[in-house]
Amino acid sequence: MKILTTVKKVVDVELTINVEDGAIVEDGLQYVMNAWDENAVEASVQLKEKNKAETTMVSIGSGEDVTKALRRGFAMGIENGIQIDDPALAGADSAVFSRVLQTVYEKGGYDLVITGKQAQDTDNGQAGIMLAQNLGIPCVSNVISIEVTDDQHVAVSRLGDAGTEILDVELPAVVTVSDSINEPRLPQMRGLMMAKKKKINVMDLAALGTSFEAVGGTAPQSEILEFMKSETRTAGQKFEGDAAEITAKVVDLLANEAKVL
Repeated sequence: MKILTTVKKVVDVELTINVEDGAIVEDGLQYVMNAWDENAVEASVQLKEKNKAETTMVSIGSGEDVTKALRRGFAMGIENGIQIDDPALAGADSAVFSRVLQTVYEKGGYDLVITGKQAQDTDNGQAGIMLAQNLGIPCVSNVISIEVTDDQHVAVSRLGDAGTEILDVELPAVVTVSDSINEPRLPQMRGLMMAKKKKINVMDLAALGTSFEAVGGTAPQSEILEFMKSETRTAGQKFEGDAAEITAKVVDLLANEAKVL
């Protein structure tokens, strides 16, 4: 079995993110591997350990932060890494990314694609599902377990609206995983050191065998117009004194100020 796992660098959401003039302030930002992608990497490594699968991860983007995300995947146990680094893809949307991933998939002949169900920066959750649509293969989202049943099928469980759904999925297929699927392992020192020596196959669109026009870059399906600061909460009020007096004050505020009564 050959497994392809997608990895994305995202802004570390544990840090304070500032917005000015409708754009994110880049100064001082730090990037990490998308949290759901860590779950996808862990799921892929577990399948490799249980079923002797061949694992490859792919990331789209440029810069040292993408390289660091891929090397973390190596340290966790992924065998091969691909980086699609092309300046034309700066600002591309999920539809464009899905077509780039389609080309990667078709060149590699993979049996299973595992993606995080969404990214921490956009929360779109679209690229994996679009990839399956492009390829015309099955897709299961919000997956919480994957078990190989034979060379042609996997059994997956997903969180549905009415409970856990268990499906038999014919390969090739795409699954997008929830953070409930596993607890990503912390890379050991030996793995971190070995990851530094691993080769990353870096290529642009031409080397991948496609073009900006072929992946839909000239006709994106969506565009981020601006970022807006979230509203800050106003300070609360603290009341002290007799319970009856406090109750009266609270009811008055709820009725006349908050307008909820």
